[in-house]
Amino acid sequence: MSEPQLSVRDVHGWYGESHVLHGMSFDVFPGEVVTLLGRNGAGKTSTMRAIMGMIGKRTGSIKHEGRELIELKSNRIAREGLAYCPEERGIFASLNVWENLTLPPRVRSTGGLSVDEIYKLFPNLSERTKSQGTKLSGGEQQMLA
Repeated sequence: MSEPQLSVRDVHGWYGESHVLHGMSFDVFPGEVVTLLGRNGAGKTSTMRAIMGMIGKRTGSIKHEGRELIELKSNRIAREGLAYCPEERGIFASLNVWENLTLPPRVRSTGGLSVDEIYKLFPNLSERTKSQGTKLSGGEQQMLA
């Protein structure tokens, strides 16, 4: 079996004095889709924020492609090739699909998806390439985000 692309081991997280994550552990292997399930307040978003370094304090181990990330800030983690896409759909509504996809600067010299690769993953976006962000459905806006 190959090495995990993402390995989370005994991760604890805090918002201020509140201990909100208690020993999260899981692996994500290349080509795998992993889903965090749970009721509201179970820690799904906090887990994602901990992985991305967007939580006040965290301990444990978070490795991406074998590199330890637990001590890195979120901007460095993004440069390692990880991203967080919150539900809020942070798109530029006044720009069209193609403009939204080409606007972000390249943060990692290797990896990442080209616009054509994104269109293969999300054919709906390919069909709406000239559509303004405000003209997309909620699901299409989430794909774009």
